[in-house]
Amino acid sequence: MVDIIVVGGGHAGCEASLAAARLGMKTLLVTGNLENIADMPCNPSIGGPAKGIVVREIDALGGEMGKNTDKASLQMKLLNTKKGPAVWALRAQADKITYPKEMRKTLEQEKNLELKTSLVEDLIVENSQIKGVILENKERILARAVILTTGTYLKSSILVGSKKKSEGPHGERPSLFLSDCLKKLGFNILRLKTGTPPRIKRESIHFDELTKEEGSKELLTFSYDSHDSTAYQLQVPCYLTYTNEKTHKIILDNLEKSSMYGGYVEGIGPRYCPSIEDKVVRFRDKQRHQLFLEPESIYYDDIYIQGLSTSMPQDIQEQIVHSIQGLEDAEILKYAYAIEYDAIDSKQLKPSLETKLVENLFTAGQINGTSGYEEAAGQGLIAGINASLKLQGKDPLILKRNEAYIGVLIDDLVTKGVKDPYRLLTSRAEYRLLLRDDNADLRLRQYGYEIGLIDEQRYQKFLKKKEDIKNLMEYLHEKRMTPQKEVNEFLKEIGSSPLNAGISFYELLKRPEFKMDYCKKFLPLPYEDSVLNEVEIEIKYEGYIQKANNDAEKMIALEKIKIPKNIHYQEILNIASEAKQKLEEIKPETLGQASRISGVNPSDIAILSIYLKKGIKKHD
Repeated sequence: MVDIIVVGGGHAGCEASLAAARLGMKTLLVTGNLENIADMPCNPSIGGPAKGIVVREIDALGGEMGKNTDKASLQMKLLNTKKGPAVWALRAQADKITYPKEMRKTLEQEKNLELKTSLVEDLIVENSQIKGVILENKERILARAVILTTGTYLKSSILVGSKKKSEGPHGERPSLFLSDCLKKLGFNILRLKTGTPPRIKRESIHFDELTKEEGSKELLTFSYDSHDSTAYQLQVPCYLTYTNEKTHKIILDNLEKSSMYGGYVEGIGPRYCPSIEDKVVRFRDKQRHQLFLEPESIYYDDIYIQGLSTSMPQDIQEQIVHSIQGLEDAEILKYAYAIEYDAIDSKQLKPSLETKLVENLFTAGQINGTSGYEEAAGQGLIAGINASLKLQGKDPLILKRNEAYIGVLIDDLVTKGVKDPYRLLTSRAEYRLLLRDDNADLRLRQYGYEIGLIDEQRYQKFLKKKEDIKNLMEYLHEKRMTPQKEVNEFLKEIGSSPLNAGISFYELLKRPEFKMDYCKKFLPLPYEDSVLNEVEIEIKYEGYIQKANNDAEKMIALEKIKIPKNIHYQEILNIASEAKQKLEEIKPETLGQASRISGVNPSDIAILSIYLKKGIKKHD
């Protein structure tokens, strides 16, 4: 008997099991192959737009992905720096050998965590409550809670052209029975698809014909606590090339040979990360598509062709690769493929990621219809936290949409559901100016400490940063610049208006052209760069941030209005029929969640609000 069983050792499973074990739960991680723990079967990178901020949030809460990425980083970049801070995001090339090796080491060192190699074939459920799992050898293991993080392994099939094999990403055995078990319990099962591009031999690439893409020259880390940049110093370059008219002609001439267009695919593929054949068909007006050549590891020779995901037969893949500049003589080491797998309808989840149908059963990652390592890890962390809190008799951690991208992700899943693999985008976050790369710790570290995943030393460091920010704000309000000759000459030099009267440095920093670095010319600023950067952003975007906070307060007010579990929507007059059907299906917990359901209009929310305020008809 254990407290929590985590099924699956991918990115969601790692975060879930570590969180549960660190919160004092006796935890068992069951996975089909210990060698594939924290595996990266697709893109050898962590982060990017929105996703990079998720990794910072995971770290702020006490998760592991950020620290592990810093250990395995081959290249790190801060993206979108020419735009506003709302879209800045870190992205790292991660070594495919080092990343899983370091994560497994972390798991093995966790005292409350045991690792076991096996496939889970069935769940033990009594009176709609999880009691444990049944392994493939029919061994029964009892638990107080179970977290399913099965990734792409539920009835997974690999497709290349017209060929289809029942196996996982590396030829492993898939989980053939668990999705049928979930179906019998009443879960709606979706069939989804994703894919991966070819890998080519480094020595066979003509790098002199490609554009080199270097990483950042300054030290960047995902974690607020890890600053060992041993791996970071490697800074292996990536390279940029493009498809062309010849590439597109090969694809269009052989379109029916691909798994997707040949009718061999059952699952629905990702809208925001399509295969190259899908891109060529959907965007016929585009003469070329970007391709990034990314190193997978310093320990072997494979180069990943980011942007060339395909399910074409191998001979056509050869033609496609060789049509691309710099890859005319490229040797393919591993061919691309598509993979289909089962997932559940995420609308059958509570915001805590506990299932509505089976008590103490949680799910996280691609089983919930998401794509990406980061989305999986974020869900895994929350599932691990909430399963532990549930067993401790405590309220779950529900992150609001103005508090975290993880909150946006989970709210979208449980409120709107998915039709194709969900990818987190900055455009999905209506309060993205509040959810920045720089302030994830200010938003979430307090939660991590209160839950028990952030220790006292890290918490005190966080409190000092908050105090430094407060003190610096006050200092910049107090200190003033007067219209002296040398001052106005400096302002003219940087393209700023001269002074006619004294002004505080706080007000000066509101000028777009006036930077925090300029303050250092006139003031002693003995603060860390993270404090200086945070204060500069808060001052420059003060008006926009205040507006976003005001808008968020309206949303929070709706979140505070709870909807009774026994409400009968069909009996509420004047709510549209579609709205009633959606409300009955999803059973939102708050008026705020109800307002975000597709098909529920503002007029329906207004009527529901009046109904709740009047407390009409308390149903049994």
